[in-house]
Amino acid sequence: MSHWQHFRVWRGDSEKGELVDYPVEVNEGEVVLDIIHRLQQTEANDLAVRWNCKAGKCGSCSAEINGMPRLMCMTRMSTFAEDEVITVTPLRTFPVIRDLVTDVSFNYTKAREIPSFAPPPDLAPGEYRMQQVDVERSQEFRKCIECYLCQNTCHVVRDHEENKENFAGPRYLMRIAELDMHPLDTADRQEAAQEEHGLGYCNITKCCTEVCPEHIKITDNALIPLKERVVDRKYDPLIWLGNKIFKRSGA
Repeated sequence: MSHWQHFRVWRGDSEKGELVDYPVEVNEGEVVLDIIHRLQQTEANDLAVRWNCKAGKCGSCSAEINGMPRLMCMTRMSTFAEDEVITVTPLRTFPVIRDLVTDVSFNYTKAREIPSFAPPPDLAPGEYRMQQVDVERSQEFRKCIECYLCQNTCHVVRDHEENKENFAGPRYLMRIAELDMHPLDTADRQEAAQEEHGLGYCNITKCCTEVCPEHIKITDNALIPLKERVVDRKYDPLIWLGNKIFKRSGA
């Protein structure tokens, strides 16, 4: 069974743009990405959209649907009323290239700023050993498909462009938390998280968790525990006293 639906799609580039209305046929079982493809085939042959797998695993087709950051391929048309106007716009946090395609290179820059896994220098590849509980502790974070919906919805950069230079965003703070949990990682992730990657900017509103298509508990399982470890280290009286003694002895 099919019906007609009113779509409103953002068309334009970095200079200017507008929402354009399209009546489009919708068939049973379709997702928003199907409708965008139909528009490309019929009324809007030059509509730019980024996509790849259409299975919710590549993270390419991120957009904002009725104001909510979502994957177009995982948003079923059956969740909308037939008389509802469906508005599809590009990710708001990142610069528009054209139509629904945005420049997400901010995220690649932040990824490069995080040093990779740093094992003990006396351990050779193949000699790494860790407990299963440590494997399971960060397994959830590896489900990330880098759709950047969490980066897009985080108000620290969504509403404050000036913070982008000093804030890594939830996706990459989660990466730091994962490395900090690794029993064989020797890098000082906690100080770096606070001093270099803007952990203190996060005020744990959980908006990143709410939009994650992989249902990763970014705030509860990554960001809050990392914050707690940073605070424990910074304000623990024994650590403070040890630092004071160490500084005096080195003077």
